[in-house]
Amino acid sequence: MATLVLSVAGQILGGPIGSAIGSAIGQYIDQTIIFAPKTRHGPRLGELSVQTSSYGSAIPKIFGTMRVAGTVIWSTDLIESRASSGGGKGRPKTINYSYAASFAVALSARPVAGIGRIWADGKLLRGAAGDFKSATLFRLHAGDEDQEADPLIAAAEGAGQASGFRGIAYAVFEDFQLEAYGNRIPSLTFEVEADSGAVSIGAIAEALSGGTIAAGSTPELSGYAASGDSVRGAVEALADVVPLSLADDGAALRLTMGGDDAAALPLAAECGRREIVRRGLAAMPGEASIAYHDVDRDYQIGLQRAVRAGGRSADRRALPAVLGAGGAKALAEFRLAAFWAGRVKVTVRASWRASHLRAGSLVEIEGLGGRWTVERWTLGPMTVTLELARASAGALPDLSASPGRATGEPDLPHGPTSFHPLDLPLGDGLGSKALLFVAAAGVEEGWRRAVLSASYDHGESWEAAGATALPAVIGVATDVLPPAGSALFDRESTLDVELANEAMGLVSRSDDALVDGANLAAVGNELIQFASAEPLGSGQFRLSNLLRGRRGTEWAAAGHAMGEAFTLIEPESLAVLEAPAGAIGGEARIMASGVGDAEEAEQSIEIAGAALQPPSPVHLTARETGAGDLEIQWVRRSRQGWAWLGGSDTPLGEEVELYRLTIAGDGFERTVTTVAPAWLYTAAARAEDGGGPILIEVRQAGTFAASRPASIAVL
Repeated sequence: MATLVLSVAGQILGGPIGSAIGSAIGQYIDQTIIFAPKTRHGPRLGELSVQTSSYGSAIPKIFGTMRVAGTVIWSTDLIESRASSGGGKGRPKTINYSYAASFAVALSARPVAGIGRIWADGKLLRGAAGDFKSATLFRLHAGDEDQEADPLIAAAEGAGQASGFRGIAYAVFEDFQLEAYGNRIPSLTFEVEADSGAVSIGAIAEALSGGTIAAGSTPELSGYAASGDSVRGAVEALADVVPLSLADDGAALRLTMGGDDAAALPLAAECGRREIVRRGLAAMPGEASIAYHDVDRDYQIGLQRAVRAGGRSADRRALPAVLGAGGAKALAEFRLAAFWAGRVKVTVRASWRASHLRAGSLVEIEGLGGRWTVERWTLGPMTVTLELARASAGALPDLSASPGRATGEPDLPHGPTSFHPLDLPLGDGLGSKALLFVAAAGVEEGWRRAVLSASYDHGESWEAAGATALPAVIGVATDVLPPAGSALFDRESTLDVELANEAMGLVSRSDDALVDGANLAAVGNELIQFASAEPLGSGQFRLSNLLRGRRGTEWAAAGHAMGEAFTLIEPESLAVLEAPAGAIGGEARIMASGVGDAEEAEQSIEIAGAALQPPSPVHLTARETGAGDLEIQWVRRSRQGWAWLGGSDTPLGEEVELYRLTIAGDGFERTVTTVAPAWLYTAAARAEDGGGPILIEVRQAGTFAASRPASIAVL
């Protein structure tokens, strides 16, 4: 469809014969030097989305803005880190491995202006604002001819051994954390901006030829990946779709859209015998389609078609170029129209006076309407044979078309980390170490994760504590939750909470679902469940129909304050930290650092060992007998008995059953231990203690920690 020909002004050889000879020489130069065909071809449409690392892979020259995968040109071995968790009584220790990598990816064989978005396994790794969604250090080398070696590569390879990859634009990732990608280097694609704005095909050819070719009037592309061993190899994919013509205009070799801005030359008196050939309908395409990178769909591959009745076949072409849907549709329509116009071909034999014509010239023939394009030019003995095809009328149409629905990931900023450390009776109660739980999220919707560090010696030393879990639903209370008992539904109290960002939400659940554990939340140190969550707008909700003091936290029901932390308890959104032995009664300092944090956020929490504590006894009673004795009884609970299975007694959950009972009154305190959930305070002992009002407290002595007290006053 396209004619690429170098025509030399042969007048230096003298007359029209010299011009003809010069034109023949020009064709030879065109076919063997400037546009010489080579065996190696550059990337086509689909190859731009596949990251490679094979030796000898072609690196395209990027024009405009393009999404490319690139070629891995340097990498380190994977860097392995490990952290242990679990262990203790009846539980195996788990060792978790994570990996990081450092590597460099070549993007363009010519300089670029910058990098926009980056995708990893199809998900945004770097947003349009330059914010990374996963932890990594990143550097771009623009591809200057004097660029120095990257400092990381130089340090790894040794002084004087590292290449600067001059003339190659490449990106370097340092300590790229791979946990979110299955501990492997993900498939990366880059939005590479080489030039500001769209670039014409002529400008591309001019840059590739080093100025030998001048840019004429040619269509513009939003982006193009040029590759190949010659100018021809670099633009042949375009020339296969767009009718391009290269000619010597006397000042330069100018590339234009085939005859689009050229006047037709008359070819009347010069014509001798004519041969006209018309192709049958069966040989004509009824469809022309163009596959391209769609600028409106994050450079995903799009397809636009043109259809005409009567044709039998389909012509399909793919462009390693970025276009809008309308531009691709226009190319498809123009290509199909050119096919049908070129259905009629004519061969004429003229005298040597027609030797000034060249391939790509537009001519008009007496007796034949329209304009004709010279496809082939043959010089014979005093004759010139011209093979012509009818030229399609007009330039590329100005069309609009739908690109289809975009499926790209929203570009949301990661933002800073917000987190709540918790020491609450969560988990299965089987462990032997004090557990701390961290629920984390972001004040922005795009937050993903953060790295945790912990100190148990007041900040003197810090240890890695793994990463946060899935984003949690967290916020703050905007009013004060009043006290209430834990035995029945609290139908009177309500609590207003404001969540960390508006993407979070809470939902109402049935009473039956609450019995199964739904909608468990921490408000300060109290665990509650809520049946109703009424949205108030702007990320605020009103909670009502409450169950209070869940998992033995009824002690915290009377200590609430405005602004205290609210956390929806979901196991998958809680990171678990194991405090060292002997840490109960001390303090933990926890730091979280995410890619959106300008500085690490730190919080401290007292270590009570709530996950190791048996819950306080319940149903504490003191009944006086006729003999003056006081029968004290209670019911134990278990840190392993939050679910009532089959009506059986809850498991003990401790090595032995043991209780510490304290009786205090005016001027005295009596402490006893018992292995049964009852004790008899005899009349004699009461008299010895003065017989006045007393306060009774009972704690269960657990294997690792004692419970909070249950208490009752006897007047």
